[in-house]
Amino acid sequence: MRSYYVYILASKKNGTLYIGVTGGLMRRVELHKSGEVPGFTQRYGVNRLVHVEVFHDVYNAITREKRLKKWKRQWKIELIERDNPEWRDLYPELIR
Repeated sequence: MRSYYVYILASKKNGTLYIGVTGGLMRRVELHKSGEVPGFTQRYGVNRLVHVEVFHDVYNAITREKRLKKWKRQWKIELIERDNPEWRDLYPELIR
């Protein structure tokens, strides 16, 4: 069964946030980190993976991404800090 991911990237703790959805989390985060994704994340240095949610249905993942993008900033911060209070980069844990 294929997995889809809704993820939040940050520039730093309490910094600029980016919310995305992908079917290939590792590759997508690698692209953000390398600066190969032109636009917002490249411009603002948003490349620290701080939150991930897994879905098995692409429509549920896209719906969740759209909802999160409409959330107030404080709600997004609280979501991140619930499971990742230090805002550590989760990417190294994924590549183990």
